[in-house]
Amino acid sequence: MRQVLDLVRRVAPMDTSVSIFGPSGSGKEFVARALHTLSGRNHGPFIPVNCGAIPRDLLESELFGSERGAYTGSVKMRQGYMEAANGGTLFLDEIGEMPLEMQVKLLRVLEERSFTRIGSNDPIKTDVRFICATHRNIEQLVASGQFREDLYYRLNVFPITVASLEERVEDIPKLIDLTLERFQEQGFPHLPQLTDCAIVCLQGMRFPGNIRQLRNILERLAILYPSRMIDEGMVRSIFRPIGKVSPVHETESLRQSVNALAQINLEAHHRNQAPYRLPANKNSIPSAMESALASISESIGETAIRYAETPRGIDPKAVISKADAFDLREYLQEVEGVFIRHALEDAQGSVSKAARTLGLHRTTLIEKMKKLSLEEQ
Repeated sequence: MRQVLDLVRRVAPMDTSVSIFGPSGSGKEFVARALHTLSGRNHGPFIPVNCGAIPRDLLESELFGSERGAYTGSVKMRQGYMEAANGGTLFLDEIGEMPLEMQVKLLRVLEERSFTRIGSNDPIKTDVRFICATHRNIEQLVASGQFREDLYYRLNVFPITVASLEERVEDIPKLIDLTLERFQEQGFPHLPQLTDCAIVCLQGMRFPGNIRQLRNILERLAILYPSRMIDEGMVRSIFRPIGKVSPVHETESLRQSVNALAQINLEAHHRNQAPYRLPANKNSIPSAMESALASISESIGETAIRYAETPRGIDPKAVISKADAFDLREYLQEVEGVFIRHALEDAQGSVSKAARTLGLHRTTLIEKMKKLSLEEQ
């Protein structure tokens, strides 16, 4: 954030257009307000406009205003945000949601520094500094034709990127202090205090909603536990993380669990013991992942040996006898997949290195990965 604020201080005195990038709730509007406050326009208005929250049919009239009689129900002249921000700053939040037809008109305003109200032919000069923000990847939108390339380069003169809260957890203690101070200013009579363990607990949580989510959690704590000392247990009792688990992490966890179970069953096979199965009693299962494994351990227990053994250690009679309907092609694909996964794991994901380990051409390995649906994994 020090780097971000250094950029803010450098560009704030200029009238340069600024683009702010970062995930939702990370503080993009805070950065925009800082730019306005530190600029020579701080005596003028700061007008925030959420381009994604206004219906596309109304966005033009909201931005540019309208003359009396311009459309049905228009009984008087209406000033738009562009005119209201004259002498100050217009903050176009979620610019990536702006319809293409409006992007053309905004480009004209940026180039000519004038606009016309709906229902009028008289141009109105405007003295506005433009700041825009988005959580979306604008370059991808440009590539897919959803955002005009000329407007992107016109707005993206000075980009500032705000990191997610999970990338700067060391900021959380200061953010907690700042948020509680603001609660006090807003009239919260009795604020709680957080123990060091509670703060460390928050630093270890997932925050897909970023600072906005952290603020909501602190407000909930302030309402539930006024004047109390908040410990780790209180934080965990009200924290409900939102968003999906990363498919990469979920797949890796499942893979490790299956490999561990396969190794156990391989050892059991060598000792002529029955395959291991996870306990059916859910109270004895320590995690949701093991709970999921319990439901599939029946099939894993029977097939784990095939995945864990290497071709040199295979007993064909044992393998064929354990299968109700043995399919050599499917079995060889499974064995091939095991070798490719291990090679990629040892190569830390480098396809070229894994190909050399397996004695394959890189293109051949890529084709096999596609065939085995390993490419995305």
